[in-house]
Amino acid sequence: MTSRRIAGFALLSCLCLASLAARGAPGPVFAPEDVFQLRYASHPLVDNRGERLLYLRHSMDIMRDRSRSNLWLLDIDSGEETPVTTGAKNVSGAVLSPQGDRVAYIDRDDIGSQLFVTWLDVPRTAQLTRLPVKPSQLAWSPDGQWLAFSMRVAADAPTMGSLPRAPQGAEWANSPVIVDRTLYRDDGSGNRDHGFTQVFIMPAEGGSPRQVTSGDFHHGGGIAWAADGSALFVSANRDPDWEMRIGNSEIYRVDIATGAITALTERDGPDSHPVVSPDGKRIAFLGYDDQRLGYQRNHLYVMNADGSGRRDLLPDLDRSAQDPQWSADGRHILFSYDDRGDTVLAAVDLSGNIDELARDLGGLSLGRPYTGANFAVGGKGVYAYTSGSAAAPADISVGRRGKNQRVTALNDNLLGYRDLAPVQELWLKSGHDGRDIQAWVATPPGFDPQKKYPLILEIHGGPFAAYGPHFAAEIQLYAAAGYVVLYANPRGSTSYGEDFANQIHHNYPSQDYDDLMSAVDAVIARGYVDTDQLYVTGGSGGGTLTAWIVGNTDRFRAAVVAKPVINWTSFVLTSDVPPYFAQYWFGAMPWDDPDAYWRRSPLSLVGKVNTPTMLLTGEADLRTPIAETEQYYQALKMRGIDTAMVRMPGASHSIYKRPSQLLGKVAAILEWFRRHAGQEEAAQE
Repeated sequence: MTSRRIAGFALLSCLCLASLAARGAPGPVFAPEDVFQLRYASHPLVDNRGERLLYLRHSMDIMRDRSRSNLWLLDIDSGEETPVTTGAKNVSGAVLSPQGDRVAYIDRDDIGSQLFVTWLDVPRTAQLTRLPVKPSQLAWSPDGQWLAFSMRVAADAPTMGSLPRAPQGAEWANSPVIVDRTLYRDDGSGNRDHGFTQVFIMPAEGGSPRQVTSGDFHHGGGIAWAADGSALFVSANRDPDWEMRIGNSEIYRVDIATGAITALTERDGPDSHPVVSPDGKRIAFLGYDDQRLGYQRNHLYVMNADGSGRRDLLPDLDRSAQDPQWSADGRHILFSYDDRGDTVLAAVDLSGNIDELARDLGGLSLGRPYTGANFAVGGKGVYAYTSGSAAAPADISVGRRGKNQRVTALNDNLLGYRDLAPVQELWLKSGHDGRDIQAWVATPPGFDPQKKYPLILEIHGGPFAAYGPHFAAEIQLYAAAGYVVLYANPRGSTSYGEDFANQIHHNYPSQDYDDLMSAVDAVIARGYVDTDQLYVTGGSGGGTLTAWIVGNTDRFRAAVVAKPVINWTSFVLTSDVPPYFAQYWFGAMPWDDPDAYWRRSPLSLVGKVNTPTMLLTGEADLRTPIAETEQYYQALKMRGIDTAMVRMPGASHSIYKRPSQLLGKVAAILEWFRRHAGQEEAAQE
């Protein structure tokens, strides 16, 4: 790096240290209203000279109860930042032109989401489209003259019979909705419109879009241009039985002039995210041979541009590769993967030699401490990535050859003056088989190890996902309320290899319960937990495990089951992706092996539940539909167990797409635990 760049980094570091030093005595604890003041960065882009980067800066609109996102431009040498978009924007999908002079992105106009281009060296923005449907997967041609994108092309909805014409001025009901598709709805967006996702190209200066793919198939697994601009490489599932073969896709070459499509891969399994090397001779992509396992890691492949010479670059890396990107000189591929709760940025050469570049990626999940990050590769070996910690959401860090430095400080003026809960790593042995389990413990601000504290066990969803040492507003709010908070990665979690994750293959819930109980025991052994004040909660897969826990033990004083699966048969048949869950999580249809579905259903244990248990789910959840919650609620009611049901209006599976819903979730959970803290604690209050 240049001396100017290092000086800029040093200045930012001094400012951050000064912020912390100025704090002096501990400030107030993290409070619910602070959630609206949080900022985080995502989706960095680095130019071809390695001198400037763009990123999305996310903020919260307290008046509209919405998140906002705007593009910012940062000069890497000086650290100077300028806004590219301003106001109540929701910018997404930004891509930088190959020449680094323009950025294309998606934003809204008066009719919907549209494609915009902003010139970075002059204050000029152009709206390129007035489309009826949101475009996505923007990709610049190598010469910067064209843009490719994908978009759903509408088709006629099916009908069933016909009605007479309504009299003029009559107010009839809406026409019946006819469903004849296996996959007809999506969590977060509701019923799918009829049609298929196709790929388009259009002049980057503006003009008419032209459709270049066709057929009754979705083309949505990535778009990349050939080096000479004559073709696109796209990922799609064009299998005639694509609705049932949901895990399959291939990489295709699409001729721009003729629309002729040629398959470059052919196997049972997903091939996706094609990325073309700078010289155009090779394509890097992700995929695996589908074994119908619950968890299967993405391998990183390279093949020639004609599909020949395919090889796995890292056959022995027992981690799932994500987001491959070529270095500017074409000698390396940068990619990320999760490892033991961390998200790692690495580079691999074409001989399979791998170097770790950074391990502090993260910070994109404000609510709960999930792994996940974004990064980008630019010129002169410069890369940028979202970096976070247990004490802060994502900022942007910049590096070269493993020498990295944070270049933004979006939350220092807020979180630098809050007394946050420290988070400590904990390794323990599972009581089931002695397997190593990783966990983290957040202790309340002002923690005194000589005192006794109530404990919340907070369980991640997925179940094929991972927590880590990342900022989480929920964890901080629980700790600020006086709780020790324990979260763990039991078997089934990702970032520990395929064998660890597939310990729950066709076996979930199971011994992951033992892992979690062992984690609780390990924290109790430290001596600062009140064993009469144990609480448990979790969402999605964590909600399922919470219901499983209270069906197996009475050690918890109260529980909150969020967006759970309660009955596997009803879940598989009513979720938004039925074929996937039946084929990969069970291996048999519910009517072929009903006992297997029932044995793993928390509803089968409801007769053993004595723990006061509250339910919490979004009313628009289509992943774990609210009928799952309603079943459990009524079963608990009929058994006389203290229960309540919290329904989040309009919320999908994420529950808190709007910031106030995150706070509503936390407030309800803390109130439920407070109500069941016991007579002595209630008297003290």
